[in-house]
Amino acid sequence: MNYTTPVLNNSTQVEQASLVSKNRKVRIVPIAMALGGFIAISFVLCVLFDLWFPQFAMYPAWALLLPGFTWISWGSFFIGLAESFAYGWYIALLFIPLYNFMNSRGKTAN
Repeated sequence: MNYTTPVLNNSTQVEQASLVSKNRKVRIVPIAMALGGFIAISFVLCVLFDLWFPQFAMYPAWALLLPGFTWISWGSFFIGLAESFAYGWYIALLFIPLYNFMNSRGKTAN
């Protein structure tokens, strides 16, 4: 396959290309799903780490961060997993609108 970048012939095309990249808004749902998945996978890996290496257990930190999580039962595990995923959504719901707002304000300064 041949991957080439388009050739911009004049300054107007260069200006239009730069405006397109500045006007793009980040969508909340894909970022929230990615963050939620990342934190949920991290939670599972930490639980497995605690089971394999109990002398280095990290579950006291999870118990402080995740209401209802105790060490370890299936119900507690799934509560921690759901709350971990929800934290990813919480971060995205706060960060993405702030980012989009700041990004749109930056357009007027240029």
